[in-house]
Amino acid sequence: MFVPREATATLQRLAKSFPIVAITGPRQSGKTTLAQRCFAGKPCVSLEDLDHREFATHDPRGFLAQFPDGAVLDEVQRCPGVLSYLQGVVDRDRRAGLFILTGSQQFDLLAGITQSLAGRAALLPLLPFSFGELDAAGLASARLEEHLFNGAYPPIHDRKLEPGLWLGNYVSTYLERDVRRMVNVRDLSGFQRFVRLCAGRTGQLLNLSALANDCGITHNTAKAWISVLEASYLVHLLPPHHRNFNKRLIKTPKLYFLDPGLAAWLLGIKDAATLLHHAHRGALFETWVVSELLKGRFNRAQPSNLFFWRDRTGNEVDVVIEDGQTLHPLEVKSGETINADFFAGLRTWTQLAGKAAGSARLVYGGEQAQTRQGIQVLPWRQIGKVAAAV
Repeated sequence: MFVPREATATLQRLAKSFPIVAITGPRQSGKTTLAQRCFAGKPCVSLEDLDHREFATHDPRGFLAQFPDGAVLDEVQRCPGVLSYLQGVVDRDRRAGLFILTGSQQFDLLAGITQSLAGRAALLPLLPFSFGELDAAGLASARLEEHLFNGAYPPIHDRKLEPGLWLGNYVSTYLERDVRRMVNVRDLSGFQRFVRLCAGRTGQLLNLSALANDCGITHNTAKAWISVLEASYLVHLLPPHHRNFNKRLIKTPKLYFLDPGLAAWLLGIKDAATLLHHAHRGALFETWVVSELLKGRFNRAQPSNLFFWRDRTGNEVDVVIEDGQTLHPLEVKSGETINADFFAGLRTWTQLAGKAAGSARLVYGGEQAQTRQGIQVLPWRQIGKVAAAV
C-alpha cells in the first residue's frame, strides 16, 4: 500500500529549481519510493548493487553517460566520488530536476554535496511517516499507546508487519551495514548496548560521561557513537535555547530518538498495553511530539527551529519554537487528564520572555481540545496543527 507523503509537493517544487535534489533520511523511511513515485520516468539505480557501484567508482563519467536525461541514484553515499562528476554534468546541462539522489547517512552525503555540489543541489530530509500521513491513509492507531509502540517506519504500516520482529531485524541490519562503514566498531554487541542505553535516556539531557561509564567505553568513543546515531537519523540532539532571560541556563542538549517505536523496542517493551503504566511513557510521548515537529519542518525542506529551555533552578519548557524574534513555548504531557500543574513551566517562561513570548501551547495524551489561561491545549491526535505551524 502506498501512503502519500507530505513532502511530495516540496520535492516537486525543489526539482523545478535545482538540477539535483538529495533526499536524505534513515533507512526504510521511504526515500526511494517517494523518488520513484515523483519521477517515474527516470531510471532508478541503486549504488548498493555491487555492479553499479563498481561501474560508478571506476568509471564515473561512463556511468553517468548512461543517463542523458538524468536518473534517481539510490544510496549515493556508497559512491561519494560520483558527486564530483555530477557537478560537471549539471553545469553543462543546466536542466532542473535532472538527478534525484537518496542517501541514508547524512554526514557523508552532506559533506559530498558541500564540497562538490554547493548551489546545485537542494536537500530534503525524509523521516518515517508523520501521524498526519498515517491518519489520511486510514492507518493511524486509535490509541496513543499503540501509536507509540508501533512507531512510524513505513514497512510496519504499509506491509502490516509486526513491529517487534521488523524493528529487531532493522537494528541488526543497521549495525551490520551502516555502523561498520561509518566508524571502526570492533565490538558490535557493545555498540548495541550503547544504543539501548541511549533509548533509556530519550527525552533527557545528554550526559556523555554517564553513558560512557555505563557502557564501559571512553568519553570520546561515546561522542563518536552518538555522532553515528545522528548521521543515521536515529537520534536528534535538541539544543538549549540561547536567550537566558537573566537566568543561568543548562547548556547541554537533550537526546531524542526520531521514532518512538524503535526506542520502545530497544527498551524491551513487548506490547502497547505495557506503555499504559510504563516508566518511560512520558519520555516516549515527548519523543514522538518532537519527532512530529521535526517532520513538519523537514517535509517543507526547512531546518529545525526547535529548542528547549531549562534553567539551573529547575524551570523548564519542553520545546521552544523559534519564529524570527518570536518564541513559541510548547509543553508536552502524556497524561490523559489535564492538571493545573501542567501550565507552571509555560507561565514562568512567558513571564521571563516578556515581549519575545509568542502563543503558548500544550499537547497532552487526552482527547479534548480547549483553552486554559490563554494557553491552547491540544489532544495528541491534533499534533499536525502544531507541526504545520512550526
